[in-house]
Amino acid sequence: MGTEDLTGTFWYCQDHQTVEPFDGCGSHQRIGPFDTEAEAAKALDTIAERNRRYDAEDAAWEG
Repeated sequence: MGTEDLTGTFWYCQDHQTVEPFDGCGSHQRIGPFDTEAEAAKALDTIAERNRRYDAEDAAWEG
């Protein structure tokens, strides 16, 4: 993301399975950024839902 100021954003840490502020764990194990703690807490659900939607779109396109 470059040098963008991400202070005040939240991340989901895959190592600790918790929500962290920007200055938490190293970014290689985090998902984000999110604007709120609640959004970050749902990170894995958001990914799963997007994958289901993309899979359905692919299946419709292919067949």
